[in-house]
Amino acid sequence: MLKRILVGISAAVCLLAGCQSSDDDYGKAATKADNNVSSAVPVSLTQRDGKWLLLRDGKPYFIKGAGGSADLAYLAAVGGNSVRTWSTENAARILDDAHAQGLTVMLGLHLGKERHGFDYDDADAVAQQQDRVRKTVLKYKDHPALLAWGIGNEVDLFYTNTNVWYAVQDIAAMIQKIDPNHLVTTVVAGINQEKADLIAARVPDIDFLSINIYGGLENLPQTLDAIGYRDAYVVTEWGPTGHWEIQKTSWGAPIEQTSTEKAAIYQKRYQRGIAAAPDQALGSYAFLWGQKQETTPTWYGVFTDSGKPNEVVDTLEYLWTGEWPSVRAPSIEQFTLNDRVASQSIRLVANSTVNAQVDLISDENQSLNFRWEILPESTDIKSGGDPESRPSAITGRIISHDGNGRMQFAAPDEPGAYRLFVYAENEAGKVANANIPFWVNKST
Repeated sequence: MLKRILVGISAAVCLLAGCQSSDDDYGKAATKADNNVSSAVPVSLTQRDGKWLLLRDGKPYFIKGAGGSADLAYLAAVGGNSVRTWSTENAARILDDAHAQGLTVMLGLHLGKERHGFDYDDADAVAQQQDRVRKTVLKYKDHPALLAWGIGNEVDLFYTNTNVWYAVQDIAAMIQKIDPNHLVTTVVAGINQEKADLIAARVPDIDFLSINIYGGLENLPQTLDAIGYRDAYVVTEWGPTGHWEIQKTSWGAPIEQTSTEKAAIYQKRYQRGIAAAPDQALGSYAFLWGQKQETTPTWYGVFTDSGKPNEVVDTLEYLWTGEWPSVRAPSIEQFTLNDRVASQSIRLVANSTVNAQVDLISDENQSLNFRWEILPESTDIKSGGDPESRPSAITGRIISHDGNGRMQFAAPDEPGAYRLFVYAENEAGKVANANIPFWVNKST
């Protein structure tokens, strides 16, 4: 009830969309219709000595979560305790699997977005959406893994019609009435005063604010303090520096951080943006517990497309448990093409021979297996985490590789933008990965 959290302050706070779909019958751990007995574990929010606390079954519960539902057993094994979804697609399976692993779920309630054509001035469409959400809440509200309802995801991204907040409020008030056992929130894209003021005025019935934020996370407590926000929040998406906010090559290709650089930035941002605000932060959901194509196949996922964890997972384990794993992923010191790094905007001549080298630090008892791949620069770039297609690999260009991080390849025939990807996997199945964007000019 952000009524008690936000109202009374003059200032408060300002990428993957799911699709709502029907689910299979209610999961095994859910309420049985024939006896009408709830299995819900009660969740509440309270404030003690100026500190906001999320309580689950009466006990303090700090969210050590990840967005995505890949390999929940592994999430639990490395110290995670919660998962976040963006919709109720496969909700029954995810809730049951999470419950089996001792995890909770912030279940996303997909709402239409203005940028996808949803009109929040269309009363019939808004009413139909609310009715759909009501049926969904009734279906899953008694599941013992459920922690909170996330109303929408970044409905404010590139929007102009602020009436969306009235629709969010109507849904929040409805959920508060039909499900007294779980918390209710809405998830915003970033934070600023104008957005916070709108939510404070128009959405009083959420329990806390959920914020998706990347490059700005390490300064989030200061940002909230500057605009007078003193109440509870969850960081529902955070991770590497976003492709929209990072250094680019001279032809405009964003330069992706290596898995090692990402691991360091996850640690820094968590410690400064979440751990540094124990009176307000209720926890977080790191992005992305899985793999997806978004600008590149490796930008956000902490697993490869074959399901192997990178160095970020080791860092999350440390942040969640205070202990590093006994065997860690390899670390990348430098990745070069013809002795140049990505920030030098590397240009090559078509069909020329190119020398690639990746320098790594790895456990001396762990041999490494290297995989190299050349992809055209993606042209299917969307916003807000909308689905993108993966470019097809350019094959037959590798001339030689020594199995030690050095490789030669022939630059592609066709001029244009490309990336060279490298994956170094140790015997424990942990991976270091990186890519370098390069531009191919016509041969002279």
